Amino acid sequence: MTLFTGIGAAMVTPFGKDGQIDYDVLDRYIEHLITGGISALFPFGTTGEPATVTAAEYEKAVGFVIERSRGRVPVVVGAGSNSTAIAREHAETAKRLGADAVLAVTPYYNKCTQCGIVEHYKAVAGAGLPVIIYNVPGRTCVNILPETVAETAKISGVIGIKEASGNIEQLQAVAKVCAETGLTLYSGDDGLTTVTAALGGKGVISVAANPAPKLMTELFSLCAVNDYAKARALQFKLSEFIRSLFCEVNPIPVKKAMQLIGIDVGIPRLPLTELEPEHTEKLRKTMFDLELI
Repeated sequence: MTLFTGIGAAMVTPFGKDGQIDYDVLDRYIEHLITGGISALFPFGTTGEPATVTAAEYEKAVGFVIERSRGRVPVVVGAGSNSTAIAREHAETAKRLGADAVLAVTPYYNKCTQCGIVEHYKAVAGAGLPVIIYNVPGRTCVNILPETVAETAKISGVIGIKEASGNIEQLQAVAKVCAETGLTLYSGDDGLTTVTAALGGKGVISVAANPAPKLMTELFSLCAVNDYAKARALQFKLSEFIRSLFCEVNPIPVKKAMQLIGIDVGIPRLPLTELEPEHTEKLRKTMFDLELI
């Protein structure tokens, strides 16, 4: 099952000056993404700061995104936790609210075994929504090995993987597993968009799509029609911008990028802080060069 092809937006969570979720900004932000051509919304993945929101905030915001999207694109809700029971609860909440699927990161900090990863995803899939598993070892300290990806493909309800190891050799191995098992491959690395597409990936769950939905959509569209000469040129053109979005830990830079395009999503909640001034100027320059501001 391929839920979507193209660019999914790894959404930030907008906070107002009072530190609470700003629903007026969230409404405008959703329209910015959808009219910019993105193919799916991903609230409360890593970029959405899920570890800092309460259960009540999570439920209200997820419901808001689903309501405002009005079925125009799939909504895939982050259901990650280092507690399998809580991840399952998140998945059940997402199902009750009408989400199309969940994105479930590997349990972080606990550093479970590969067997534990498989059992975790069995529990999350038991909630009854399609599951995209999410491998980002740079954050979780746990890497889903390609052979473990093959095991998760046997779980009813697991439909794909967001591969964000940043390791091209592993990406290729995972792509091979996806081709053999029918799992859908999505990249979690904007900088590997063209590589992932060439390996059979169906899209990117993208941070860069937040301030630049049209450019990222154009990039994957070029790959989809096998125009890799133009895709490669655009990937190179975007490279400094993408690097700037990760000059500090995500989502610090992308929240500043959204402010720079006029959608004030506020600053991250502690322990994350606002982007440092010298990094802001570098980010601003890359966005100016792309005519985003």
